[in-house]
Amino acid sequence: MSNTGPLNIALIGAGSISGQYLDTLSTFPDIRLLAIADLDVDRARSAARTYDVPEAGDPASVLGLPEVELVVNLTVPAAHTEVALAALQAGKHVYGEKPLALVPQDGARILAEARARGLRVGCAPDTFLGAGLQSAQRALLAGAIGEPVSASAIVQGPGPDSWHPSPAFFYAPGGGPLFDMGPYHLTALTALLGPVSRVAATARTARPHRVAASGAAFPVHVPTHVQALLDFANGPSATATFSFDSPEPRALLEITGTEGTLSLPDPNSFTGPLRIRRFGDSDWSPLPVHGAATGRGLGVLDMARALRAGQEHRASGELALHVLETMTRITEAAKTHATANVTPWRSTPRPLPDDWNPTAATLA
Repeated sequence: MSNTGPLNIALIGAGSISGQYLDTLSTFPDIRLLAIADLDVDRARSAARTYDVPEAGDPASVLGLPEVELVVNLTVPAAHTEVALAALQAGKHVYGEKPLALVPQDGARILAEARARGLRVGCAPDTFLGAGLQSAQRALLAGAIGEPVSASAIVQGPGPDSWHPSPAFFYAPGGGPLFDMGPYHLTALTALLGPVSRVAATARTARPHRVAASGAAFPVHVPTHVQALLDFANGPSATATFSFDSPEPRALLEITGTEGTLSLPDPNSFTGPLRIRRFGDSDWSPLPVHGAATGRGLGVLDMARALRAGQEHRASGELALHVLETMTRITEAAKTHATANVTPWRSTPRPLPDDWNPTAATLA
């Protein structure tokens, strides 16, 4: 493998979300799409034809391609650990869809395997690298609201039953609103406020069964409404609601400091309005939003450039493991009605440079 030029990548998993990644990754000159794999080989071949990707096949055949340097793991959550370990054992770096794994122990296994082999792990969500949240991070670092004190996070809606062709996995372990939507808000909060240190929570399941758009009923195995209190190691606290039980879709993220409040874009997006209201203001005021406003795959690009430059990438496996443990401790706290501690995490991602351009070739 070369240590220069565009990074050679392969996708494993050609399901619903793969199109969003392929739409974005195909526009980055610093990435070369070499192969797409899926257990349904015909589906992989169809995606490869659509995006002019040269190779397609089953996962084992794609992992055997020596030119592939990084694997983007877009399988269902229950397969994340198995596929990530197989890719690492084949000598490939891994970037996965969220969550990193179903349980922290498996996430730790993935990171340990990578360390033992001198490889890297990255993980979604990478929405915090978009223009909206990067501008928010710069505003916080510049002291726009003083010292952060508290945060409020809400993500709610009716759930994916009505639009996803096969929604049952959203209601299996590794799913539910906490594990499906929670990573966006929790990753954003961690990137902006630092690591979570302690949580408390309540949870409930509104209905034991759900009905897909096809009319087929399926069981619900996870809570569909979760509310959490979070303490951050650096001092702030937050309240968070994750729900598939609301007819009204809503996403909110606000951070209040000693001098005002920031209203942030939806963490499940890459841009959006950023507003500030300082004490004494009669209304919100807009703040400028600068940066990359593309789509899913920014984390892959940042990882590719970091690999070539020998730097740390931002959407890291360590960050994803911290978020996974936070969600797991929230689940435990809801069951036990007791607070739960979260393992400290060493650092928060540095902001992207102001001139960071995803569509400019930087890797000669």
